[in-house]
Amino acid sequence: MTIPVLPAPTGAHPVGTTSVYLEDVSRRDPWVADASTRELMISVWYPAAWLSGPRARYLTQAESAEVLAGQQVAVGSDVLSSVRTHALLDAPLDSGLRELPLIVLSPGFTRPRATLTSIGEDLASHGYVAVAVDHTYETAATTFPDGRVAAFALGRGFPRTPEFWHKVKTGRARDVSFVLDQLLGSNPPWAGAAALAPDRIGMAGHSAGGAATIAAMLADERIRAGSDVDGSTDPLIPDTGLYRPFLFLGRDGQYSPGDGPAADTWARDWPLLTGWKRWLVVAGAKHQSFTDLGLLADQLGMPLGAATSGLRTMAITRTYLRAFFGQHLCDAPRTLFDRLGADHPEVRSCVPA
Repeated sequence: MTIPVLPAPTGAHPVGTTSVYLEDVSRRDPWVADASTRELMISVWYPAAWLSGPRARYLTQAESAEVLAGQQVAVGSDVLSSVRTHALLDAPLDSGLRELPLIVLSPGFTRPRATLTSIGEDLASHGYVAVAVDHTYETAATTFPDGRVAAFALGRGFPRTPEFWHKVKTGRARDVSFVLDQLLGSNPPWAGAAALAPDRIGMAGHSAGGAATIAAMLADERIRAGSDVDGSTDPLIPDTGLYRPFLFLGRDGQYSPGDGPAADTWARDWPLLTGWKRWLVVAGAKHQSFTDLGLLADQLGMPLGAATSGLRTMAITRTYLRAFFGQHLCDAPRTLFDRLGADHPEVRSCVPA
């Protein structure tokens, strides 16, 4: 059987990872009535001190089965538990590093935080700390340290109305602010948190997680730059605008101006983004191409029908997110956005009429 593998990180640092349990006792869970607190799991990727060691597991067998449940797939339900990652499990942070930029990652609706592992590992290899959040009960399965599994709970009893999606996105913003409060607080749950730079925080998300990035930036000014990857947005930005840097990155044919309702949401928000901004689309991509699921589907013989391979789209996604956060959090050169070049012919810049 083919053992699926994620693409290697492209930076110079070895990558460590750990999972952290968080509990917000100040609020009830927004989705499950008998959950008296909001429980979250996060994955942290960071530049590591070790060069080798045991690699982190991608998903458990139970999580893999939940992610694949209901899908017409020709592979075992546990196949995603065998995915090879590159991050070293619980390796110590490189002690020589300080003032590390922090990027929060929010996955698509129903998708576990693990589906953004390729992005998290790559950012960490370039000197970032990346934190992916499982938004409990919105994802296929979230496993807590005591062995409990919180399964997806938003089925038929939750009609997909505009009010529902507004609750998803604003609820995720509260999750993100709580995560930042914990990591930047006086008693952080991760030993490496003292190396974080509180004034160098960004956020990116896929699909609902990308749209939630706008909600999080509006709610929390600590987030200095944000990116929506292939997610239609709600009308959240006030008339006064959102002045911090923002990057739209999506599928050509879905998110190009004039393509339909999804692209119309970006066009509505575009004039309200009053700081640095870019609107880029990628030819030949599908929705899951911007996550690990696109490249894993290709490896497992179940391609998504994308004209551009999942591996290629992931390489583009990594490159542009890294350049965006490098420019706005780390004062890196901005040439990639000034001149879309021959290295990425699939990428096109859009400016709505």
